[in-house]
Amino acid sequence: MALRNFKIYRGDNEKGEMVDYQCEVTEGMVVLDVIHRIQADQANDLAVRWNCKAGKCGSCSVEINGKPKLSCMTRMNEYGDDELISITPVKAFPTIRDLVPDMSFNYEQNKRITPFTPDKSKKDAKGYRMMQEDVDRVQEFRKCIECFLCQNVCHIIRDHDQKDKFVGPRYMIRLASLDMHPLDTVDRIPAIKNEYGSGLCNITKCCTDVCPEHINITDNGIIPLKERIVDRYYDPIAMLARKIMGKKKDTA
Repeated sequence: MALRNFKIYRGDNEKGEMVDYQCEVTEGMVVLDVIHRIQADQANDLAVRWNCKAGKCGSCSVEINGKPKLSCMTRMNEYGDDELISITPVKAFPTIRDLVPDMSFNYEQNKRITPFTPDKSKKDAKGYRMMQEDVDRVQEFRKCIECFLCQNVCHIIRDHDQKDKFVGPRYMIRLASLDMHPLDTVDRIPAIKNEYGSGLCNITKCCTDVCPEHINITDNGIIPLKERIVDRYYDPIAMLARKIMGKKKDTA
């Protein structure tokens, strides 16, 4: 058991400060354990959001020494015995109180997306059928626990004055999972280009780096969507073909 030093943000989006705490740390503890111990012994009114404590609910997202992480999956032995550990709410979203952020921006973005719309003609007595390779391709995206760490580090959402025009990496992979689904019938490519702001992303891969589920957000989700947009709107051969087909329809 060792006495460790911590700084935790106390306040809301308008006013707050970093408050010093000391806490006894025992072997095997994670940062969320420390927060709970400080909450129980020293700061009963400390607000923190958590649920499963198993890295699957995504609700305990914070920034630890400036790095976005899940507090329940960040072990104390990752830090030196004399290292001062600062814990703050994620910076991209307003702070409701202490370590609890307002994540409503993300849910509003989700509402904008047309949901899965299968082709009902492909449904038989046993339901819908898919090839295993098609299942495998979109299964990775379904691992998302909506911790929104990827949304938090995205420079468009964090710093850009047009952040409302970009759904963010979490919802880019949702769009990718829908666009790659063999049973879905909705053409979302125009909306991905114009409404969901795919062009604002410059693929820095910071979203992939912080994903606790190790989803390859950039390479397997965002880049394929960008490629499909380029193929449709900027490929010269495809553009010529559309012009020819358009003329044929006009003269028909």
